[in-house]
Amino acid sequence: QQLPRLVDLGYPVLVGLSRKSMLVGQPGVPPRERLGASLAAACWAVQAGAHILRVHDVAETRQAVDLWMDTLAVEE
Repeated sequence: QQLPRLVDLGYPVLVGLSRKSMLVGQPGVPPRERLGASLAAACWAVQAGAHILRVHDVAETRQAVDLWMDTLAVEE
């Protein structure tokens, strides 16, 4: 939640949220079933100013983030 504050410090920020259990909000969800939450978190992190993402699903994350950023560019 405080990512924008970290970004404002002026240093490159690395975010590693891929497949984390905290993303799904319920216990017992195996990591392989957390892709959707990981993609959403990655998009949010990039929009909030993250410079580097640590992810498990590189191709899927790249596709989601590229689409997200293209969508934001159209809105501006």
